[in-house]
Amino acid sequence: MLCVGLDVDFDKMPEHVKALAKGGEVAIGGELFKGRARSILAFNKAIIDATAPHCVAYKPNLAFYECYGIEGMKALDATVDYIRNNYPEIFLIADAKRGDIGNTARMYAKAFFEEMDFDAVTLAPYMGKDSVEPFLAYKDKWAIVLALTSNQSAVQFQTAQRDGKPLYQAVMEDMMSISTPDNMMFVVGATKADKLEEIRSFCPDNFFLVPGVGAQGGSAEEVIAHGANDHGGLLINSSRGILFAGSGEDYAKKAAEAAASTAAYLL
Repeated sequence: MLCVGLDVDFDKMPEHVKALAKGGEVAIGGELFKGRARSILAFNKAIIDATAPHCVAYKPNLAFYECYGIEGMKALDATVDYIRNNYPEIFLIADAKRGDIGNTARMYAKAFFEEMDFDAVTLAPYMGKDSVEPFLAYKDKWAIVLALTSNQSAVQFQTAQRDGKPLYQAVMEDMMSISTPDNMMFVVGATKADKLEEIRSFCPDNFFLVPGVGAQGGSAEEVIAHGANDHGGLLINSSRGILFAGSGEDYAKKAAEAAASTAAYLL
């Protein structure tokens, strides 16, 4: 069930990895990398090699790459290529939270599914089905729709009532009507674990992507107890708790230990 979030914060990297950013250009896979991109790629490759035996998915959050401009996006693209070439069985999620419509939504789908070869992308459904359907047009790809998220202020909108139901339930039911459990998942935060059993009552078959375990305080035990179905049905994400389990030369080893510990618990 383990999904490792590749939310790479340059400031939290070990000093010897950050130092690579000062080393000038280096050719990797036929492309030149420099600055923070060089550090990000080196960090990601070490983390991936260390954690791949323990997880079924990786989830890069695009904000942690877009903030470094074209070099950051080159590092993301190279990270995706590295996973595809070395661990092709692992599921790849673009945590992008896109939410536009029409031609724009189609171009986002093209970017993530054709150009970058992700398996899934997170989506905000606020603008309705028009912001989701272009992603469902791709065979063997997944839309992961925000439903009940882990942040504290989610209650401002997501639990508001619509026709006697919380808005997140209305959203999920509307999205289920245009999709199947084979092309749509929902984001349900681990910090809302008490709601998972209720959500399973009207959404029994879809996978849930569950952030918030670890650093955000969510309980994996509660998530599994209330949210698992007969097929497992959960991707439980951990980011900082694995990526930054260590801060020294042995950071990859510490990440592997954290991933192994989490994965063993989730079996």
